[in-house]
Amino acid sequence: MKDVLEVRQVSKVYEGQRGVHQLDFTMERGEIVGFLGPNGAGKTTTMRMITGYLHPSEGSVLVDGVSVHDQGRSVRSKIGYLPETPPLYPDMTVQSYLKFVANLRDVPARDVKLRISEMVSRLGLQGREKQMVRGLSKGYKQRLGLAGAIIHKPDLLVLDEPTSGLDPNQIIEIRDLIRELGENHTVLLSTHILPEVSTLCNRMLIINQGRLVLDASPQELGSAMGDRFKVSLEVKATEQQLLQVLKPWEKAKSEVIPRSPASSLSSSSDGNLDATASDLAGGDHKAGSVLDTADTPDTASHVPSTVHVRLTGETSEDFREELFYLLSGAGLPILEMKRENLSLEQIFLKLTTSEPVGIEDVAEPTEHTQRPDSGEGSK
Repeated sequence: MKDVLEVRQVSKVYEGQRGVHQLDFTMERGEIVGFLGPNGAGKTTTMRMITGYLHPSEGSVLVDGVSVHDQGRSVRSKIGYLPETPPLYPDMTVQSYLKFVANLRDVPARDVKLRISEMVSRLGLQGREKQMVRGLSKGYKQRLGLAGAIIHKPDLLVLDEPTSGLDPNQIIEIRDLIRELGENHTVLLSTHILPEVSTLCNRMLIINQGRLVLDASPQELGSAMGDRFKVSLEVKATEQQLLQVLKPWEKAKSEVIPRSPASSLSSSSDGNLDATASDLAGGDHKAGSVLDTADTPDTASHVPSTVHVRLTGETSEDFREELFYLLSGAGLPILEMKRENLSLEQIFLKLTTSEPVGIEDVAEPTEHTQRPDSGEGSK
């Protein structure tokens, strides 16, 4: 599939200091890509270079194979950009604002009325066409900003913190709109809300200190981080029976997960609550042990119960199928098998709290120098 966006070895230098360093990535048609990074990482600088508002010091940005900075106005018609604070005019009505933006974006005059109607319907602005922008709630201002960003039907849509400051209901509405937009546009989504990326995006980019440190789909995060494959299991067996099968297995190391006090009142095989005397007495179990075999050597160690265990592989290779056949072949029913992944929050912190990797700090602005991320506040 043809790439809609190509960012090729892009750097931005201010007064001899690098704010963005050799970013290199592409985006295909129909992708929604999350763009993440800590405050001051260079996200807004990068988005401004992608949208043509800043010229890169090195490298190139191509949209549909055409240079954003060499072709200027013609290629910018392929880009829609929604900054964190939409550039709205409070003394305009919703309809007059959309007409104004359509004219700026060179929408053919014969199509303007139809495009406005489409935007009003698609962004849920019905009944507000004559309302002044100053009277709109923040959620409706975001809707109007999105309408202005897509009224010219761009191939690439760049969104900077589109849900910032919205209430939970408005956030859900805007997320649904972005998901819908992803069906017909390529979307680059910058946000500080990590669950938003997990919910909306089929790929994510993380930058730190101006450098790209991760480019992966949600499914690839573990292997991209070199994380070992992990699963947790609940098996109908005694601890002794289970470990006899797992310990010789070379694919993964096993660790019994201790029961919480509440889970000592475990379910018996017929589904009714059952508890042994030692369960109710408590305090005599060894750490990490599920069954107290010392007190009842002839009974408890041989009575099928449930054991929780965590297995950690030697590599990131998926071993679940092999594990299933291993335990079923030993007559040990698996009641639950769950893959354990690093969370996006853990990955983000791991990648963005490391020591500097050699990139210089961005110089403080002089009278004639704009900071690379000016306008993004503390982002």
